Amino acid sequence: MEGEHEALPTSPTSTTPPPPSSYKLFLKVMSKRRTWVFLFVLVYAILLASSWNSLKSILSWYKRQAQPSSASSGWPALYASVLLGAVFGLLSMVAALAVAVPATLVTWITVVVLLAFFGKPKRTLVLEGRKITREIAGIVFKILLKEGNLVAAVCAVLGYFALVRKNSAISRRGN
Repeated sequence: MEGEHEALPTSPTSTTPPPPSSYKLFLKVMSKRRTWVFLFVLVYAILLASSWNSLKSILSWYKRQAQPSSASSGWPALYASVLLGAVFGLLSMVAALAVAVPATLVTWITVVVLLAFFGKPKRTLVLEGRKITREIAGIVFKILLKEGNLVAAVCAVLGYFALVRKNSAISRRGN
């Protein structure tokens, strides 16, 4: 197992220099599963932190706009709920993409390997692989958009009713 990742010896007539040790270290680190788990968690932590900050700023904007003393209409609640829905919709699309990419790759590899086992020539296999890649990517993109829009719409509607109810409860307490 230890000898699998060693570089092949270069011939004396070879003009390419051996890869630097930093490159070998990079390959060794990136081949570890825990590195990829760490990167996945780091990206999601950054995504959640930025989403949380944008949600807090949307809600603070709404609080400034919908003061109980002003006779404001439901427009600030509508704007805030649409923004909240968009944030949650994008977040759900990114989360679904993180799950969809590995599943899509496994599906694509399975189909291409099955085509190879059934005796397709290499040229036909390459053309079919490109066609399958286009079809799978299109289907995944359509599903992600549909699910993201659904989540955004549901969150916007729920957010609107929650904000309007909160604003009416605050105005009742003030009177």
